[in-house]
Amino acid sequence: MIPPSVFRRSAFVAAAMFLCLGAALSQQADSVISKIYLEYADVQTYDRELNPDRQVLTGNVCFRHDSAFMYCDSAYYYELSSSLEAFGRVCMEQGDTLDIHGDYLFYDGNTQIARIRRNVVMRNIQSDTAVVTLFTDSLDYSRTTDIGYYFEGGVIVDSENELYSIYGQYSPGQELAIFNDSVRLENPEFTLRSDTLHYLTDTKVAIILGPSVIESDSGTVYTSRGWYNTTENTSRLLDRSTVVSGNRFLTGDSIAYNRETGFGEAFGNVFLQDTLNRIILEGQYGQYGEKTEYAYVTDSARCMEYSQGDTLYIHADMFEMTTPDSAGRELRAYYGVRFYRTDIQGVCDSMLFNTKDSVLRMYLDPILWNEAYQLTGDTVKVFMKDSTVDYVHVILYAFAVQELDSSAYNQLKGDDMKAFMEGSAVRLIDMEGSVETIYYPVHDDGLLWEMNETKSSYLRMWIKENQLEKLKIWPHPTGTATPLPDLLPEQKKLKGFYWYDYLRPADKDDIYRTAKRKTEDIPPKRSNVFKN
Repeated sequence: MIPPSVFRRSAFVAAAMFLCLGAALSQQADSVISKIYLEYADVQTYDRELNPDRQVLTGNVCFRHDSAFMYCDSAYYYELSSSLEAFGRVCMEQGDTLDIHGDYLFYDGNTQIARIRRNVVMRNIQSDTAVVTLFTDSLDYSRTTDIGYYFEGGVIVDSENELYSIYGQYSPGQELAIFNDSVRLENPEFTLRSDTLHYLTDTKVAIILGPSVIESDSGTVYTSRGWYNTTENTSRLLDRSTVVSGNRFLTGDSIAYNRETGFGEAFGNVFLQDTLNRIILEGQYGQYGEKTEYAYVTDSARCMEYSQGDTLYIHADMFEMTTPDSAGRELRAYYGVRFYRTDIQGVCDSMLFNTKDSVLRMYLDPILWNEAYQLTGDTVKVFMKDSTVDYVHVILYAFAVQELDSSAYNQLKGDDMKAFMEGSAVRLIDMEGSVETIYYPVHDDGLLWEMNETKSSYLRMWIKENQLEKLKIWPHPTGTATPLPDLLPEQKKLKGFYWYDYLRPADKDDIYRTAKRKTEDIPPKRSNVFKN
């Protein structure tokens, strides 16, 4: 009977022997995996004295390592170290999807790394049978990671693109190429230059990871991060990228761009500039069409028009910019329009500005301010000239107000009014159609003594330094003069008088303020007539 302790000891020894045998078998298996086999050669020589571990092979030489075959004209075979050097018409084949050609090869069976030099061509047949070819003079290929590295310049070519760089790597199995330093992607339709680029050879998508420029006939793209689908000509650009088309620049936190259609969408801190017509659009979302020359911006939208020297700042819910003809651009603003320039301010529901005639058109409850004057009407047209306002045309329900103090306002009312400017001040006013006025003469002592009220069909008023210089009323004016102490409160205002100073933008930042008319300042509804 075998004592239990001996049994246990024997079992332990057996288990140890089994583990050692397993390790030995594993090492043997590893040895088999790393061994390189000589399949054939025309001539084989061996010189123990000269080099005991080198065989010299010439003429139609072929080696095998696992599933890889290596062919050459001549070779040095180091059987003990499981390595070889191959010379002349070198070819390494791995399966039926990968082959590498060159003039020289060093292959280490233990690390499974092949170093191919001079006139290197690596050809990979992808899963969709498309062929990707790498050209270089120095390539290191690892069979274990299935990655080829080049470091002295190389180019990868497929059916769509040619990609150049100083350093690069290509993984046939992952269908991924990585490029660094002086990267250039050449496509028949565009050129992409970068310092870091990843390229998916199956989908032909370039992943941009460094400062890059994409140039084509339609424009130029500047970006540092994003992707570009070279077959569909679509891209998503991040990190404040910019698309340039002619005189127009589109920038955003991110941009979706289709080069084929010339359509771009920008998201976050959008900046769209037309340098020819001197217009800038800003917002949180924007669109631009290169072919249609259509632009759209919304969400905290702002427009800056600087063609007249002094910048005009406009805020609205949304802006549209179109090109009706080659001579100019049309800018349309919709809903909640507020604008500011040092010589003129205004609010309205919608607005149109044309760079061709430099006319700003205001629709739906427009209010315009210039210095101490407030102008309202059905439609207001502001004519720009050089760096100032030339004149203002108020169409239907024209009403001009000049504030003298909190209780006295000069007022002018009629069907149609034109106010002509000199510098930044009103110089001449022409009014026609059911003209009514309230005017407070300022006497030499600077005091107001009376209020004059007139009615006529036509009126022309000359103004100098915000004071009445000369007045002409025709054809049959009527009027009264009432001393201030005798005035009743209802006599001080013409029908339809409203003073909207609380709506007036105070500066370029105040255009964002939400301001609505007080309930008592909303005029009764009347038919609106839009005139161009």
